[in-house]
Amino acid sequence: MRFHRLAFAAAVFAVGSLTSQNVGFALAADDASPTEVPSADEYVPPENAENFEFQAEVNRMMDIVVNSLYQNKDVFLRELISNASDALDKIRFLSLTKPDLLKEKEDLEIRIEYDAEVNSLTVRDSGVGMTHDDLVQNLGTVARSGTTKFLEALQEQDKNDVSGLIGKFGVGFYSSFLVADRVTVASKNAADDKQYIWESRNGEDKFHIYPDPRGNSLGRGTEITLHLKEDAVDYADGDRLRNLVTHYSEFVTHPIHLRITSTTEVEIEDDEEKSKDEDGEEKKDDIEVGDEEDSAEDGEEEKPKKTEMVTTYNWEEINSNPAIWTREKEEITDEEYRDFWHVVAKGVSGSCARWNHFNAEGNINFKSLLYVPEEIPDNYRFGQIDKIVGGLKLYVRKVLISDEFDLMPKYLSFIRGVVDSDDLPLNVNRETLQESKIVKVIKKKLVRKALDMIRAFSKEEMPTDEEEVEVDEEGNVIEVEKEDKVHPYIDWYKNFNANLKMGIIEDEPNRGRIMKLLRFQTSKSNGSWISLEEYVSNMTPLQQEIYTIAGAGLEEVQESPFLERFNEKEIEVVYLTDPVDEYMIQQIRDFDGKKFSAISSENVKIPDEDEDLVKRRENAYKKKFKPLTKWLKKLYGPAVMRIAISKRLGKQPAILSSSEYGNSANMERIMRAQAYQTGQSNMMSRAMKVMEINPRHPIVTKLLDGCPPEEEEEGSDFVVSTETEDAAWLLLDMGALNGGFEINDVKAHNDRLTKFLQSSLSIESLALEDEIDPPEEEEDAPDMDGMEGMEGLNMEDFNMEDLDLD
Repeated sequence: MRFHRLAFAAAVFAVGSLTSQNVGFALAADDASPTEVPSADEYVPPENAENFEFQAEVNRMMDIVVNSLYQNKDVFLRELISNASDALDKIRFLSLTKPDLLKEKEDLEIRIEYDAEVNSLTVRDSGVGMTHDDLVQNLGTVARSGTTKFLEALQEQDKNDVSGLIGKFGVGFYSSFLVADRVTVASKNAADDKQYIWESRNGEDKFHIYPDPRGNSLGRGTEITLHLKEDAVDYADGDRLRNLVTHYSEFVTHPIHLRITSTTEVEIEDDEEKSKDEDGEEKKDDIEVGDEEDSAEDGEEEKPKKTEMVTTYNWEEINSNPAIWTREKEEITDEEYRDFWHVVAKGVSGSCARWNHFNAEGNINFKSLLYVPEEIPDNYRFGQIDKIVGGLKLYVRKVLISDEFDLMPKYLSFIRGVVDSDDLPLNVNRETLQESKIVKVIKKKLVRKALDMIRAFSKEEMPTDEEEVEVDEEGNVIEVEKEDKVHPYIDWYKNFNANLKMGIIEDEPNRGRIMKLLRFQTSKSNGSWISLEEYVSNMTPLQQEIYTIAGAGLEEVQESPFLERFNEKEIEVVYLTDPVDEYMIQQIRDFDGKKFSAISSENVKIPDEDEDLVKRRENAYKKKFKPLTKWLKKLYGPAVMRIAISKRLGKQPAILSSSEYGNSANMERIMRAQAYQTGQSNMMSRAMKVMEINPRHPIVTKLLDGCPPEEEEEGSDFVVSTETEDAAWLLLDMGALNGGFEINDVKAHNDRLTKFLQSSLSIESLALEDEIDPPEEEEDAPDMDGMEGMEGLNMEDFNMEDLDLD
């Protein structure tokens, strides 16, 4: 009795095939009389069925397939669709020399339908089909590949252009038992007059083959029906199947149609009402209805209308998106590339900035289409690093293998696109690559292609817009001030510069390539962004280093006292205003043979034409201010590492710099914030501070006069005044602020400033005055000044005769 159900399904399929893919048909649920299908335990093969034993070790292999080989049950549908695609490719190639093979059915397609009532799922194709012997050989031997045999036969005939077929039919087919208790395969081959059924239960050591009692219902092709397990009945759902097909088989060449079942409640006309209406029409002219009768009828309650449930079936094409990466670049328009971006950029807002379509050839051949988005993904924007997933999908001949491979490093995970290879060695389930080295080779090539794409983007010429010329009444051209246009790459770089800088830290092999993609603002760029290559080309003849200054923002670094001498010498300085910049600089150290040098460091060398004069001055200043430097170091103690004579200060009396290999002020601030966040001590993050004093500044020379001599004579009682000591401490605080550091002892600093204000304002005592005791006062009336003319509105103020009230 089970075949009545199959015959009904075949009839439904025949009706559906006559209509367009989106046209459906309806069946009343009350009229449907589904035949009961026996469960897997109750199933008994027909008497005329041939029984075959599976090949040796089949049970062991089946156990591996079901329990170990596939980690995700969803892949069963991918395997069945891939096998169906193979069968369609076979008939297409064979029909090139034998067109009559397509006589029974010209459409090459895959159709999927489900039945939630009996928990079944059917995948049908119009491919080459299988004969009786094919069913025995291909489905009776685990891991026997019908596709492999087909390729071998064609290669013997020098038909090597069919490498697009996906093999391993045997094991892929047996993934059906992941979700099915019983599998029924009906198949019809053009070389065989009969249509046969292959059937087996999950865990059974044999299978059955017998002629299909429905006759030739397929015309040509194969129909696989899965009788779902109790824990897999959710696969008999249209939304679930649509999602699976879209995920795994979105770009399969042949169209995949899914039959969607929907049930709606519709109104039906009552037979009694229908007869009343017919009688009323006949006697309409003979009967007159009075007002009382009308009111009586109006007062009657309307009877509820009868309804019935109607089931509707619609065929929906799932894989309508083309796999454009398989075509030649010259054949694809920019509009097609942009449209395909929306297919692969799920979860990313905005458009694509650039794309790269290429074929990689070598030991591993693959095709790829990579996209760079314009907008940064939300996970990057909100700092959700742990939720960042790769944006590349790995395909083998347009069938999705995985979208979880890390084909791009973390810093390039914003790249979206597809990778398709015919050379990937797969294990029997297509789920895990046999050789991880293959993925590493692909990843290496993809990273370089992605960086080349961004590099080409950065080197594009500035796009030119057609200029509209304004003229006055006399025909003269009106000159309009042109706005400075920003290169599209700069707009993109502002969103993704942190990713590239992280790439410099993490990706040492490609560090040189990434450095050419960086852009910075400098002390001479007037707000523009320049590359390191441009900086090197702009260097002065005496300059041997790339000078940098780090800070929390552009305004902070522009006002830094460290820049004074460099501005005087017209030496360009690179601004590092991102938190990651100093981490990055610690990794690269140099570019194009030019060392990076932080101008906030004590040992920074400023190029000068007369090095001998500079050295003689330095020695003279050190000798002159030795008493002051010795006394200040003793006074400050561990607050500073040492006192040095500055060679670069202009207007400032002092500044705190960092040692050559220590943290800068900006780096100390970043590391302290991280230490506080994790509850750790910030001692390790403190910079080794060097206080540089300006030997030409009057405050410093005055302190020299007030400090003790270098070698005090015996018996001398030289005492440093309190004012001099307070001034020395204020000088340290001033130097800390100039260098971007925080003041260590804020309370002591405030006390010294209070003393300074007291002295400057000649205040004898800082004692507070007594509180005032004002007398009690009566409440004053509100001030009515300026309220003239606001006494109120009266009806006399309006002229009622002028009002139009109609």
